[in-house]
Amino acid sequence: MRDFTEIWSYLAAGPLVWLTATLVAYLLADALAARLGRAPVANPVAGAVVLLALLLWATGTSYDTYFEGAQFVHFLLGPATVCLAVPLWAHRATVRRAALPIVAALLAGSLTAVAVALALGRAFGLSPEMLATLAPKSTTAPVALGISQSLGGSPTLTAVLVVLTGMVGAVVITPMMNALRITDWRARGLAVGVAAHGIGTARALQVNPQAGAFAGIGMALNAIVTALLAPWLLALFL
Repeated sequence: MRDFTEIWSYLAAGPLVWLTATLVAYLLADALAARLGRAPVANPVAGAVVLLALLLWATGTSYDTYFEGAQFVHFLLGPATVCLAVPLWAHRATVRRAALPIVAALLAGSLTAVAVALALGRAFGLSPEMLATLAPKSTTAPVALGISQSLGGSPTLTAVLVVLTGMVGAVVITPMMNALRITDWRARGLAVGVAAHGIGTARALQVNPQAGAFAGIGMALNAIVTALLAPWLLALFL
């Protein structure tokens, strides 16, 4: 047992171990989701988070040590965000034809996401720093971290809130849309992209290609709108 502990301490110091652990955890969670028929509750991101949390707890590894190894995945968020321009450009004709409803839905979704978060935070007596942390929670992670930092919030906590928002959105979106009898895949996709950013978009792509395309459009446009609205709304609530 002591030899195993020494070997693990040696391996854990290397960044490749935690990058590999991150990828393996996601592959295992994704395989489980596939076995369960891609049910909404079987979200691979949530599964990977649980597996990694259990591994860090069992080995007594700090988050800083883990992040030092897995930060390459974090770095890839930047290029992935830039790639959001691809579905936007590919469906530019459709977006142009439906410009008015898209703008209306985008403004309603962005305003609601930021205003409700700030209103609830203010009602529970959160500090200005926590309000700034909450404001961009429905935006894709790289943009949300930048907004949070510029507003004086905690980017680390914002990252946690962004992931939680995305996981909840990905789980509830399909049952909710079915219950509301919304059958237009464009509307379903745009809604989940605005409300649940990348994780919700990944779920939309699994359900329907058109929904996935519009989810990517919603996520990209919401990042721009939230960056403009969040500072103004935060100042209003403060």
